[in-house]
Amino acid sequence: MPNFFEDNEDIKFHLDTMDLEEIVRLQEKDFTEAAQYPFAPTDCADAMDSYRRVLSMVGDIAGNFVAPRAADVDEEGTHFENGKVTYAKGIAESIEMLSKADLMGFTLPRKYGGLNLPTTIYSVAIEMISRADASLMNIFGLQDIAETIHSFASDEIKDAYLPMFCTGEVTGAMVLTEPDAGSDLQAVRLTATEDADNGVWRLNGVKRFITNGCGEVLLVLARSEAGTTDGRGLSLFLCESKDGVRVRRIEHKMGITGSPTCELQFNNVPAKLIGKRKRGLITYVMALMNGARIGIAGQALGIAQAAYNEAVVYAREREQFGKKIKDIPAVAEMLVNMKVHIEAARALLYETSRFVDLEENLNERVEAGEKDPALKQRLGPVRKLAAALTPMSKYFACEMAVKVCYDAQQVHGGSGYMKDYNIERHYRDVRITSIYEGTSQLQAIAILAGLQGGALDARLEEFASREYDPSLRDLVEKTKKARELLRNALDHVREKKDQDFTDLSTGRLADIVCDVYMSYLLLSDAEKADRKKVVARKFISDMLPRVEMNAAQVLSGERVVLDSFEVLVEADAPDEE
Repeated sequence: MPNFFEDNEDIKFHLDTMDLEEIVRLQEKDFTEAAQYPFAPTDCADAMDSYRRVLSMVGDIAGNFVAPRAADVDEEGTHFENGKVTYAKGIAESIEMLSKADLMGFTLPRKYGGLNLPTTIYSVAIEMISRADASLMNIFGLQDIAETIHSFASDEIKDAYLPMFCTGEVTGAMVLTEPDAGSDLQAVRLTATEDADNGVWRLNGVKRFITNGCGEVLLVLARSEAGTTDGRGLSLFLCESKDGVRVRRIEHKMGITGSPTCELQFNNVPAKLIGKRKRGLITYVMALMNGARIGIAGQALGIAQAAYNEAVVYAREREQFGKKIKDIPAVAEMLVNMKVHIEAARALLYETSRFVDLEENLNERVEAGEKDPALKQRLGPVRKLAAALTPMSKYFACEMAVKVCYDAQQVHGGSGYMKDYNIERHYRDVRITSIYEGTSQLQAIAILAGLQGGALDARLEEFASREYDPSLRDLVEKTKKARELLRNALDHVREKKDQDFTDLSTGRLADIVCDVYMSYLLLSDAEKADRKKVVARKFISDMLPRVEMNAAQVLSGERVVLDSFEVLVEADAPDEE
């Protein structure tokens, strides 16, 4: 099998061309740790060389160790017996391999045994692991749990738990969802009661659909304020599964079968408060979820890359009507569209990751008490942009990946429906990405909030004001027209002041802004490589008709879905079975 880093020219293109110098300098604290830690870089070039070495190691493990085990993992699944969860053999072996390679503390500081790598580099690693086995990513990619502990917990908690995450001694789970509180986390009912005698909190209740719920360290969202019913009564707690957390069952799922999804019972489980009371949802879980959403975007991208690769190989080998099916225009179009949209999603994910890195590092300096007023002044817009781009990345990458896997299976024809081919597994695995950690519909709502709040305006204006290569002039004009249509559609929704119509238009507006933003990203990439000019031309030529269609739908003010729902759906809706 290939090295999943070395064989991906697009990943290497971005590492070669992204402006990471400021992020590296901030992440590495101006390289002051070089005197304390033997492997800490001494300058930006040294850091980038180190990052590439780590990514090559991840790519090698992903391609040559994880991927060959993925089909067996899918077949074996997760075991549950007598209340105990056991990973599939291949998952356990892969976790051990990643732990031995010191890759389980990817973004954590060196003082805890971590690698201190930026989110941007972590996103690359998540993509490669997901390409190899999407199930494994759900354990490897949960390192945001440790990041949340690092960001918000006391020094005592950090010192106790973070070294264990770095060695792979423990894995974690974010324990949020309940049977009656899925996307609406304000409805969480699991209770946290403080034992006044010893300061320990006790957790009681049930959680459901918990990814890696068998992990040793759990971050639990619980209602700490008796009598409350909304998010202001929720706090975040850390507990250990060995202290009385009971796995009641594991879910039998369509895909990612090597990733255990658990239902958990908490009976007076002792727990430690993370940060301050009442900020569990509005501060800590939102930070945790944003990190997870970037991870799921990377997971979707990795699955899409794997599916595309399977489709290309099959199309090159399969003959029909006297020629390779790759030479049939309808199949060729599917392959080209897959490739272009994967590269567009990658550009958006890396753009998002860079601004998340910038926001986290600037915020760390502000929190540390640096007095430079320019830091705070810059942090505000960067934070808003990172918050706006995060749902965009998840929304586009996941919807893109579902479509890529659908088309990749179509390229395989009937063979793609059989378990003999990996595409059948990718098709099942990818479907969850647009559902968990916030559905695509919720991401679209968050995208619209960012649009209406102006979080993207300055960045889009920066893109629009650049001087592009003359050969790209027609593409620049098309993108400019698409941006005007975005403005018109958004203004129309605002002027109507009709919340139902706004909600109905949310998905179309999300599609438009993703198209516009990625067009500018691809134009920027086209300045750096001739091959990217081809990518930009294909994407933007297809983009403008899509934007025109979506904008026309919004500008029409059409409410037929809202006005005819009773007639078309409710009038003859089937009774519950």
